[in-house]
Amino acid sequence: MSLAGYDVVVVGAGTAGCVVAARLAGAGARVLLTEAGNGGPPAGADVPAAFPSFVGSSATWGDVTTPQPGTGTSPALARGRGLGGSSAINGMIFARGHHSGYADWPVGWRFDDLLPYFKRSENAAGRDPAVRGVGGPLTVSPASPMRPVIQAGLNAAVRAGFSRVDDVSSGLVEGFGPVDLNIVAGRRQSVVDAYLRPALGRGTIDVVGDAVAQRLLFHRSRCVGVQYRKGLTTVTVMCDMVVLAAGAIGTPQLLLRSGVGPRRDLGSYGIETIHDLPGVGAGLQDHPLTSIVYESARPVEQRASSNHAEAIGLVRSGPHLIQLVLMDYARRLPGIAAPEHGFTIAVAVIRPHSRGSVRLADANPETPPIIDPAYYRDERDVDAAVAGLRIAERIGNEHSWRKATVAPGDEEPAAFVRRTTSSYFHPVGGCAIGDVVDERLRVRGLDGIVVADASVMPSIPAGNPQATVYAIAERAAELIRARSL
Repeated sequence: MSLAGYDVVVVGAGTAGCVVAARLAGAGARVLLTEAGNGGPPAGADVPAAFPSFVGSSATWGDVTTPQPGTGTSPALARGRGLGGSSAINGMIFARGHHSGYADWPVGWRFDDLLPYFKRSENAAGRDPAVRGVGGPLTVSPASPMRPVIQAGLNAAVRAGFSRVDDVSSGLVEGFGPVDLNIVAGRRQSVVDAYLRPALGRGTIDVVGDAVAQRLLFHRSRCVGVQYRKGLTTVTVMCDMVVLAAGAIGTPQLLLRSGVGPRRDLGSYGIETIHDLPGVGAGLQDHPLTSIVYESARPVEQRASSNHAEAIGLVRSGPHLIQLVLMDYARRLPGIAAPEHGFTIAVAVIRPHSRGSVRLADANPETPPIIDPAYYRDERDVDAAVAGLRIAERIGNEHSWRKATVAPGDEEPAAFVRRTTSSYFHPVGGCAIGDVVDERLRVRGLDGIVVADASVMPSIPAGNPQATVYAIAERAAELIRARSL
């Protein structure tokens, strides 16, 4: 089966894909948006408190990492599968991270360069207009009212000597404060709600679900289309441009399957090399996450409209920049029974040095990729996690709701970190700007193909990457529109 007549095919209807498709359609382009998952978000996705239940569910790809020498485990790595992608299942934290996290990105892609696109994506009323946007599609704001146990955590952080800040999402400050959330009237606002659904009324976007991309189609050095499988049918779509927005795992995986990547690796799978590009799949990063868990001295009632993590802190300890997340429930850690009523201070190594990769297992498009985030390959990341635990302990000792410490107990800190680390579900890299794509997000050495998702990040931001993905996609759409599409 063949389709034609599209200016652009966008592969992946997650955060980046929906933004790009909506913006290009708004400029008059005829767009086909394909999604490997079904054509709607998972049931219950709009309930903020439900997000932990999606890990390992059919709303994700069901990924696990390769066995990690740094942890002795193979953590789950949840990424959204379905309309809205990870924006439909994530923790709804909308924080740019510290501006220094972009300092090693190429000129033109650093914090100040991305600021107009951060602002374009958001409606953050009542914030500093110099750094925050008003009138954008995605409405973001702190929880109001904040959960009492989290408010007590903020007070404890101040008593422990840390700064209280008003806008941790500005990208300019360090300290603790309420974090912006994409929750509106008690419900999740995904990219589908904010961008895609309003654009569908324009009639220039076709969305096809359950469309598993098999490979990209090339004529010499130009990408001319996409082949996907829907049920038992293989569909070929010809177009003027392909935009890859399948994320830090899916985008390099599709490029490799299509013969774009390291020649030596492709040859070992029996895949013909269309374009030898060694950086494809290299440089994968994620934020490793561990936690201190406390039993609460009073009941902690849950609220469906809360994302469980309404405040965060960004602090330094020596050379390490660390994020701490104040949570309203006791996280379950391996081998440790969670109390009925508790709370958590999670610790994220927010600027990890370790880098891993995404590789193919074989040439079969249905075979899951080999995902290696290389947690703690660099020992400095273990040091950062231990430093974060010590900070969390200082805050926990000041917490007015604290009854007892459930974990880590007497376990040696580095051993506890390695044993209990999980993914923060923030994979980035694999098609980095300056390596795989150029400064206009075009795949180097090829025509007709652009990458517009988290895979283009040269290094992981010092914060939750959702806001940065929105900004990258906004800028990608602008760059594509500049080519008169």
